Amino acid sequence: MNHTFKSGFIAIIGRPNVGKSTFMNHVIGQKIAIMSDKAQTTRHKIQGVYTDQDKQIVFIDTPGIHKPKHKLGNFMVKMSENALSEVDAIMFMINAEEGYGRGDQFIIDRLQSVNKPVFLVINKIDLVHPDELLPIIQQYKDKYPFEEIIPVSALEGNNVNHLMDVLTTHLPEGPKYYPDDHITDHPERFIISELIREKVLQLTREEIPHSIAVVIDQIESRGDHQKVLVQATIIVERKSQKGIIIGKQGQMLKEIGKRARQDVEKLLGSKVFLELWVKVQNNWRNKDHQLQEFGYNQEEY
Repeated sequence: MNHTFKSGFIAIIGRPNVGKSTFMNHVIGQKIAIMSDKAQTTRHKIQGVYTDQDKQIVFIDTPGIHKPKHKLGNFMVKMSENALSEVDAIMFMINAEEGYGRGDQFIIDRLQSVNKPVFLVINKIDLVHPDELLPIIQQYKDKYPFEEIIPVSALEGNNVNHLMDVLTTHLPEGPKYYPDDHITDHPERFIISELIREKVLQLTREEIPHSIAVVIDQIESRGDHQKVLVQATIIVERKSQKGIIIGKQGQMLKEIGKRARQDVEKLLGSKVFLELWVKVQNNWRNKDHQLQEFGYNQEEY
C-alpha cells in the first residue's frame, strides 16, 4: 500500500495578541515564538516546522496585521501580507473573548484578494462559555466564506489535534522540506535575541516594550563547551528609557538577564553566562539603516 505524504505551508494571521505564538509553540512542542500580553510582540515572520510520519506542516507565524505608525510597523505589515501569497492555506486566528472588531475587518478586506483556503480559528475558548461561541461563529460567517471554522484553546491544547487533521486534508502531497528534527528556520542567534526581548516586554510597560530592539554581539563557547558566553545589547530610543531598563542599582537589567538566561539555557542545553548592555539610538524605528542593522531587513520581503 502506497503511503502518501503531505506537506505544505500555512500562514497564521490575526490581530495582535490573539494567541498565534502560543499556538505555534504548543504544536511545535518548544518555545520558538515569544509571548507577552503586549500588542505586536511578534516582529518577524517565524516558521515553525511540525513533522510526523504522515505530514510536514510549516507554520508561518506573522506579525499581527494592523495600521502601521512607523517604518518598523510598515515592515511588519508588509511581511504579513507577503506571507499570504506564499502559502497553501491560511489560518485566521481570533480571540473568543474579544469578538468581532475593526481590526478583523481590516484583515478580512485583505483576504478578499487571496485565492487560498482560509480557516477561521477561534482561540481561547477555555475563557468563554460554550453558548457564546455560536453568535461569534455566525458573525464571522456573514463576513467571509471560510473553508471551515474551528474553535480551539492553544494554551490548553483543546481541539488542536482536530485542527491539525483538518489542515492536513487541505495540503497537497509533497516532500519533506526540512529534516525530521528541524523545528524552525531561524538561527539560534535570532531566537536568543527574541527571548531577551520577551523578558523586557514582560517586565516593562507603556512605550518601553515597543521601542526596544535586541542585538546579539557575540556567542562563544567557553572551555570544554561547559558554558556559553552570550553578549547582547538592548537598544532603546531615549535616555530616559535606558534608565528604566537598567533600573535602580541595575536591578531591572539583572532581572531581565536572569529570566532570559534560564530560557536560553533550555534552548542551548548548556550553562549560559549572559552579559547585557543598554544603548540609546534615537528614533531607530523610523531609520532605514538602523532597521536593517537590527535585523529588520526590508529587502528580504
